[in-house]
Formats: sequence, structure tokens, C-alpha cells
Amino acid sequence: MKIRIKFCKYGRMKFVGHLDIMRYFQKAIRMSEIPICYSEGFSPHQMMSFAAPLGVGVTSGGEYLDIEVHTSPSSREAIDALNAVMPYGMEITGYVRLDECAKTAMSVVSAADYEIWARQGEELPELFGSYEMLQGKLREFFLEPEQVLVTKKTKKSEKVMDLKKLVYDFRILEPQEQYFDRPAFYLNVCTGSTDNIKPELVLEAFWDFLGYPYDPYALQIHRRDVFYTDEKGARRPLLEAGEEIEAAIV
Repeated sequence: MKIRIKFCKYGRMKFVGHLDIMRYFQKAIRMSEIPICYSEGFSPHQMMSFAAPLGVGVTSGGEYLDIEVHTSPSSREAIDALNAVMPYGMEITGYVRLDECAKTAMSVVSAADYEIWARQGEELPELFGSYEMLQGKLREFFLEPEQVLVTKKTKKSEKVMDLKKLVYDFRILEPQEQYFDRPAFYLNVCTGSTDNIKPELVLEAFWDFLGYPYDPYALQIHRRDVFYTDEKGARRPLLEAGEEIEAAIV
């Protein structure tokens, strides 16, 4: 039986890397006594896979992992059992059953959306004090041009990418939605297995356009959710691909 789990990551847990999160979930599954399936062979491991890994320092309200189980408690019982062994800063918010032919979250993820805001106590350029002026600069940078080219650097190579094809939405949140009376940004970006782009690269390009040095430590990035593309081409949260379990399945 295939199960998809959704969880949040916040507070100090944002500094824990992806590999350590994976190891902790292996222990949490055992402690919560969910009958997970194991692979065969000389070194059996839990049948578990995560969707798009989260960067260190980034908080999230929409992280996902898929597991395979022999039997399952109800969604409510499973969520309560897992939350009982979660540390502060980690919370299970969803537990659904997938169709047996469903692909893993890792293979179907296509997009993710983010909110970004300046941390309290950080100094910002004067431009950031005016919603209207910043909105105008964003139009010049992203909305009006036909192409917005940036260079994505890796350890081995450099690649020129067009943000217009990889960023589905980029806007400044309305004044009433902003954090600490400071501008906050919304981004919806491509997060697929072939093409993907990090919000940090988009922000760095925008800061460069404004003529300001980009300081990643001055900003807090929060991932709202992760999406897949359905048969009609619509992007939907990964949890919607499954159904809640009303009663235990033996």
C-alpha cells in the first residue's frame, strides 16, 4: 500500500539538512509502529522516498515523503502517532493513501511556491520602503521583458537559463500580507527533475538588476507547498493525489 505524508519544517529544524531529516524519519516510522515495507537483499532499507529536498535555512509548510506499508492505521491515528515522536519544529499535517499505480512524489513534482521576506533587524535599501516603487522595478525586471536570462553555476559548468520559462509567478505581496511592515515576495517556480530553479537565483538576479549586493542571510525563505501537474495540465498540491484513510486497513 502506498502512502504519502506531508509535514512542516520550521524553527531551529530549518538548520537540519536533508540527509539527517531522512535518517530521523526512518527512526520516527519505527517508533510510531507504522508497519512500513522493507526492500529485499543483504541490506534491507525502508521503502521511503522524499519529494524535492529543502535547502538548509529554508522553512516549509509543504514537505512530502512517500512510503509503502503492509497495513495502515487511519490518517488521523497515523498523524497523531507520528507527531508524538516529532521534535519541535517538525509537524505531520497530512497522511493519505495513493493509488497502487501512482508514481512517487520525487518523480512527479513539477513546481513549488515560496514566500520571501527580510529578517527583523536587517537593513534594507531605501527603495524597499515603497511598495509602488518596488512594484515598478519588478515590472521592468520580470513582467515586461520577453526574456530574463541568468547564469546558473554548478561545480562543473555554467548554464544560461530564461527565467520567463521557469518562473510561473513572481510578485510582491500586497501591503496587508507583508511581514514586519517590510516587503515580502511570492515566487512559483519550476521544480522538476529535469528543469528546476532555486528562488535564491531569482532573487539574486533581481537584486543585481536593482544594483544592490545580494545578502542571502538577510532574507527568510519559506516554501508554501510542492505541486504536481495533473492530466489537464493544472498544478495541484501533492497531497491531493491521494485520499484520507477513514478507518484502519488491515
